[in-house]
Amino acid sequence: MPTSTPQPSQAARRPTPNPLRLIGIILLAIVVLLGLAVLITWLVVRPKRLVYTIENSSIKDYNLTNDHLSATFDFTLRSYNPNKRVSFYYDSIEATVNYNDQILAFSAVEPFYQRKRNVTRFNVEFVAKSMALPSIVSKDFLLEKATGKVQLDVWLKARIRYKVGAWKSRHRTLRISCAPVLEFNRFKNLKRTYCSTEL
Repeated sequence: MPTSTPQPSQAARRPTPNPLRLIGIILLAIVVLLGLAVLITWLVVRPKRLVYTIENSSIKDYNLTNDHLSATFDFTLRSYNPNKRVSFYYDSIEATVNYNDQILAFSAVEPFYQRKRNVTRFNVEFVAKSMALPSIVSKDFLLEKATGKVQLDVWLKARIRYKVGAWKSRHRTLRISCAPVLEFNRFKNLKRTYCSTEL
């Protein structure tokens, strides 16, 4: 009597691995690990916002005639890094001084390195040479100057890098906005002006 050959059971069959699924699992694991690394780094470092103020300001060689302004504006800025583990490289800093959204002059600041829990002071000098102003802006400037005080806006844009231990970040853009009141009836304005920062 003929005997039948037993068929292999379904449990004995091993499914062939899907390479796309394997690659997907590996990529997902890498993303999760990177996310955890960033989260742990942030929790350990806990970066705090940089604190900027303008401590002094002065003006010299002032002349506003026929809607053309000539003047030299000097500002002393104070930068405070409150972080315990983070220092900063300032690779470039561009600055403008403005009145009523009208740019009066440009300037630049030398690159510098700011250590942890460090206070750095630097001067920014703006030179306006026969800067043409719209008539309404020139009129408002003269009216404010008659009171002895003019409110200006000082804007800075810096390309910075974090440093934590031996690790350095890629470049980030730091924007600083200050609105100091410049006093014409004294050489220095001793009233500190706090600035807003955006990173």
